[in-house]
Amino acid sequence: MTNRPELPPEIARRRTFAIIAHPDAGKTTLTEKFLLFGGAIQMAGQVRAKGEARRTRSDFMKMEQDRGISVSASAMSFDFDRYRFNLVDTPGHSDFSEDTYRTLTAVDAAIMVIDGAKGVESQTRKLFEVCRMRDLPILTFCNKMDRESRDTFEIIDEIQENLAIDVAPASWPIGSGRDFVGCYDLLHDRLELMDRADRNRVAESIKISGLDDPKLSQHIPADQLEKLREEIEMARELLPAFDRKAFLEGHMTPIWFGSAINSFGVKELMVGIGEFGPQPQPQNSADREIAPEEKPVTGFVFKVQANMDPKHRDRVAFVRLASGHFERGMKLTHVRSKKPMAVSNPVLFLAADRELAEEAWAGDIIGIPNHGQLRIGDALTEGEALRFTGIPSFAPELLQSVRATDPMKAKHLEKALMQFAEEGAAKVFKPMIGSGFIVGVVGALQFEVLASRIEIEYGIPVRFEASQFTSARWVAGPKDKVDAFVQANKGHIAQDHDGDMVYLTRLQWDIDRVGRDHPELRLTATKEMMV
Repeated sequence: MTNRPELPPEIARRRTFAIIAHPDAGKTTLTEKFLLFGGAIQMAGQVRAKGEARRTRSDFMKMEQDRGISVSASAMSFDFDRYRFNLVDTPGHSDFSEDTYRTLTAVDAAIMVIDGAKGVESQTRKLFEVCRMRDLPILTFCNKMDRESRDTFEIIDEIQENLAIDVAPASWPIGSGRDFVGCYDLLHDRLELMDRADRNRVAESIKISGLDDPKLSQHIPADQLEKLREEIEMARELLPAFDRKAFLEGHMTPIWFGSAINSFGVKELMVGIGEFGPQPQPQNSADREIAPEEKPVTGFVFKVQANMDPKHRDRVAFVRLASGHFERGMKLTHVRSKKPMAVSNPVLFLAADRELAEEAWAGDIIGIPNHGQLRIGDALTEGEALRFTGIPSFAPELLQSVRATDPMKAKHLEKALMQFAEEGAAKVFKPMIGSGFIVGVVGALQFEVLASRIEIEYGIPVRFEASQFTSARWVAGPKDKVDAFVQANKGHIAQDHDGDMVYLTRLQWDIDRVGRDHPELRLTATKEMMV
């Protein structure tokens, strides 16, 4: 971190981060408030909007709006203070964890949202492990403090024990539930008061000099003030002070308390990301590390979203720029096909709206509309044959066969399934024997999302049926040995959408047997999205 050269000012002001949380911790609401404070939207929507209230802007799929959950990661760019924020909202639902996992390969930091009443939940733990593998710096936001919540020390202890990370309080809550009046900002010695009347108003902050300032008693009831002074004294003795180096190395997380729905604590968190968050970091490729200050433009596709606008069968590839200064109309080499691509209409996302990106810098996330040339894991460069590493594809945990209810539409179904496979929404396997396709997903809810999207976007009603297979493994090894194995096990072999061989099986015993009988073959549960 210390011996890195100074980044050009445009790159240095970029902050690219994701928001991770268990479903219902308030992630999408927090995203909305970020957009509100960034001046990107005039009025924040609600996930479950009634009547005329605005719907959230970051959930754009029909299914997301019906169910009040986020099922696909969306990217947004906006300015705040002197910084440029690139925010990626990820699905919290565990059935969509693969999308989240890939998204975390494209960001430099993560914000973990925790519910003040529930603490650290299962999905938070899983997502945190992913951040740990990548040593991502993590900022924590403890949400819903305006409802009954647990003791502050208890929440901090739980994070430290469950996630094995030091927690440094950046703010301290005053009261909770109905008695919640605001927070004391420990980093800047300020009192932040919550306004319950107007949810879109930024809380007022009162500059004070330390906890003995007589001004405090004008704003905080005496009993709460006494408790606050006691707690902060304990916190300063028991908990580590914020250390930016430990935070950037992923060993410490600063925690802010607030209530996203009341717009409280959000601004302090945003200031924290700007002040302490990492600048765009170097990215790994198979041959070397790519530094953001390098002149040539490079980037990789970490997500593909089809039919964002159902009227135009469009597909947008989300690209994280790893280096350089990109300008609209540039010709970039698509490394996998070795063909040049003129990027004439790149887009920047602002929730549901998009605008043409005239330029972008390392750290930014841009969308490139295309007709299926770009896939997850693809590299775009100014000629260098780079392969970015670390973007995984996981073996699905649930398999079902799929057929169109109208046999005349079988051909169209194949096209639809291939689109979803390239988007990374599901794995699609074509068995060697028999017709039809087997679709693999991580969570059961994905089958519903797929069926609804195939019907809405392609007009093909489909039926998912139980498959005789329960798991899939990619087959790797010397070509002659793989070919012989495929010939001998035709009933179990399928191809994925890249044409790679996959062994489908009913029992773990089959997988163990192949390991015993064919030591030269490897059956793997993950596949790097390689070019």
